[in-house]
Order: sequence, then C-alpha cells, then structure tokens
Amino acid sequence: MQLMQAGNKLKKVAILQSNYVPWKGYFDMIAAVDEFIIYDDVQFTKNDWRNRNKIKANGQVQWLTIPVRHSISDRIRDVKVSLDNWNIKHWKTLQANYGRALAFRDASDFLEELYRAPRSAYLSEINVEFIRAINSFLGIDTRVTWSSDYEYGGERSERVLALCKAAGANSYLSGPAAKSYLDLSLFEQEEITVEWMDYSGYPEYPQMSGSFDHAVSILDLIFNTGSSAGSFMKFVK
Repeated sequence: MQLMQAGNKLKKVAILQSNYVPWKGYFDMIAAVDEFIIYDDVQFTKNDWRNRNKIKANGQVQWLTIPVRHSISDRIRDVKVSLDNWNIKHWKTLQANYGRALAFRDASDFLEELYRAPRSAYLSEINVEFIRAINSFLGIDTRVTWSSDYEYGGERSERVLALCKAAGANSYLSGPAAKSYLDLSLFEQEEITVEWMDYSGYPEYPQMSGSFDHAVSILDLIFNTGSSAGSFMKFVK
C-alpha cells in the first residue's frame, strides 16, 4: 500500500472502546477521522469510562454510573446493564443539575428521549446509541462501525494494526496514552502512518458553578452552550 498513490484516497481511522457519554476530546477524535471503530470485542475493565462519566453538580464533580453485571473474562460487547431504571435516575440527576443551564431546553429535545427509552440492555450498544445521537447534534458525520464487523487477530499492537488493515486504513489516529506501548515499527512496515491526538489547548466555556473542569462529559458542554458547542472544540465545525 502506497500512501497517497494516484487513485488512492487517504483514509484515517481511530479505534476506541465505547465510553458512556464521553468527554469532548472523544468526539473531536471521531470528527477528525473518516471511520471511527468501536473496539467492542476486547475485555471489559471495571471502574473505567466504559460505564461511567463525570458531570458538574453544585460546583463539584459527580459520577454518573451505569450499573452492570460482568465477569472478569467478559468482552465489552457482552456486558449487560444490571438495573432497569438507571436511565431514569440519570436523567433526573441531569435535570436537577443542568435544568437552569442556558441550553438545557435545546439539548433535552434529543437527550430526554434517549434516557426515557434506551433500546438495548447491552452497555456498549447503549453507549453507541448516545454517541451517534450526540454526533448528530454536533454535526459530525464520521462513519461509526464496530470492531466485531471485521475479521482480524493478534495481540496489542498487532491487533490494532490488523484492524486498521481490515478497515482499509492508511492512517491511524491514536490517543496519546498508547505512546507507551504501540509498536510503531509494525505500522511503518505496512506503510500506515500513525498520528497522535492532541488534547491540549481547549478553551474554557461557561460552566454553571465551581472551578472550571475540562474532564467532564460532553453533556456539560452541550447543556451550557447548545448549538455553539463546536466553537469550544477542535475538529467540530
């Protein structure tokens, strides 16, 4: 594969596990690529971003957590919700803490429907339902697929490389945490370029109270800025 050959279009992909209502950087990564692959057939990790995220509550950070049942060997795609009314509790918490936010009414038009009637008992499917809806709100049209849509194998770096090849990618956008383990020589051998997502330099936006915190769910940005959310992001127009 030759990068930027005549007749070949550069295809950039990112590969991340599904997160529950992720922070803005996650959506910027989606907006920065041609295909965003949900890495759903790897092992579920407890007390991670898969089933929880942060919001602002009375000036402090509070966790929103989806209760799940799982065993140590479960893949993310196999993990199911363990409490039927988690969604109602979360929506009431969001209403209580963001009901007076400037753009709450605009955002609630699509978010309340998601929270009132989740369409799956599987965690990753719930996460992706929220991700797709938020993409639509932000105007992100990147193709979102599942790693289980592809046939690939290997371990760690080899596995990510095989998934890139299966997706027809010649450019891979990775989160900076992977710098400690990703074997770049494998990608060089296959002529797949590796780029690193830069999460620095985000501007602050009007949060309701307390000291400003970037590391909260994108719901905080949406409730506070509405249709202007993209102006506080890097790759969303």
